[in-house]
Amino acid sequence: MSISTSERRRDADVVTQTPVSAGRRRGWQGYLVMPAILALILLALYLWVSSMELDSIEARSLNAQSLLTALGEHIVLAAVSTVVTLVIAVPLGVLLTRPFTQRVRPFIIGVLTLGQAVPTIAILVLLAVAFLFLGFQAAIVGLVLYAIIPVLLNTMVGLEQVDENVLEAGRGMGMSKGRVLTRLELPLAVPVMLAGVRTALVINVGTATLVTYINAGGLGDIIVAGLSTNRVVVQIVGAVLTAVLALFIDYLAGIAEDFLRPKGL
Repeated sequence: MSISTSERRRDADVVTQTPVSAGRRRGWQGYLVMPAILALILLALYLWVSSMELDSIEARSLNAQSLLTALGEHIVLAAVSTVVTLVIAVPLGVLLTRPFTQRVRPFIIGVLTLGQAVPTIAILVLLAVAFLFLGFQAAIVGLVLYAIIPVLLNTMVGLEQVDENVLEAGRGMGMSKGRVLTRLELPLAVPVMLAGVRTALVINVGTATLVTYINAGGLGDIIVAGLSTNRVVVQIVGAVLTAVLALFIDYLAGIAEDFLRPKGL
C-alpha cells in the first residue's frame, strides 16, 4: 500500500478549511456571534422543556444535577482523549515526515486509517468482550483511535508543505536538524496542524455519546435514557446539548487557531 504526499494532502483538504481567511482575524464582534446563537438555542430548549408537564421519568433524567454531571463527564472525555491523541499523533506525524521512515510510512498510515474505518462502537465492544475493559479507559482508547488520523495527516501535510527554500536557508545559517524542525518547520505548519486538532475535538465530542454503552458516562447517558424509556423530550435534550457542546468547542478551537497562527500566515 503506497500513499503519496498528494493523496495525504487531498485527504486533509476537508479538515484544513477554516471560516477565517489565512492571515486575518475576526473583529471582536465576530467572536460574539456563535456564543449568542448557542445561548439562544439553549434558552429556547429551556423554555420548551419548562412549558411541558414532565412525568417522573423525564423529570429524573432532566434535573439540573443529572445534566451537569453528564455534561462534565462528556467534557472530560473529549478533553482527555484529545490530549492523548495529540501526544501520540503529533510526534508520530513528525517522525513519519523524516526520510528514514519512508519505507514504513504507508504501512503505519494504512493501519491507522483501517482503525478509523472501524465503527467506534465496534471498537468499544471488542475491548469490553475481549479484555473486560469497561469505563473511562476503554472510552479513551476508542476515541483516540477514531480521532488520531485527522491530527496525524494534518501534521504531516503541514510539515511537508513548508517551502524547501526556507529550510535550506535555515541549514545555510548553521541550524541543526533539530533547530530547523522546531524553529522553522513546526511554526510554519501550525495553521494546518491546528485545523487537525480542531477536527479531532469535534469528532471526540460527537463520538463520546457512544461510550455510555460501556459505562463511561457523558451526555450519551441522557440520550440512551430517553431511547430506553421512549421519552422523546429526553432524547432531544441530550442531542441538543451534545450539538451545542460540539459547536462551542469548535468555536473555542477556532479562536485558538486565529491567535496561534504565526503572523503573516
